[in-house]
Amino acid sequence: MTTDEILLRLREQDRAAQKWLYERYSPLMFSVCKRYLRSREDAEEALVSGFFKVFSQIDSYSGAGSFEGWMRRIMVNECLMALRKIQPLTFPGDEAQIPDYPDSFNIEADISAREILELLDHLPPGYRTVFNLYVLEGFKHIEIADALGISINTSKSQLILAKEKLRKILSAKGY
Repeated sequence: MTTDEILLRLREQDRAAQKWLYERYSPLMFSVCKRYLRSREDAEEALVSGFFKVFSQIDSYSGAGSFEGWMRRIMVNECLMALRKIQPLTFPGDEAQIPDYPDSFNIEADISAREILELLDHLPPGYRTVFNLYVLEGFKHIEIADALGISINTSKSQLILAKEKLRKILSAKGY
């Protein structure tokens, strides 16, 4: 089924098309939700509410950019709303001394995606959220600041501090 065909059927609220889309994309979108929300139940709830928004707001997809990217953004927004409900995001160390050596952080070369996701579970919610948005979703700091209601500098410092914490965890594990 092409994207145009599925979009046409979704706009007609075709249940079979909705089922097809959910079955096709739910594993990928669940992994997105799980990166933000530690609890499986919270991630599942964000996934379901995200798909509800996809189905109910399908007319707002303009065709600009990929449809999968549009769905991913909805899922990320659902996760951010869930995080706010669970507990307000805190951004510790905003005024912390940021190391002034060049950032050469590259963990992808030596460890698997599963290990990276497990490492992210060790980060405080604020660090993890900014790291996910910047590194994995490709958001710019201004977009992160807008989405989270923080300053651009807080976004930048949280990313640096998240990388520093990951670097320490990796060092302790012998990487």
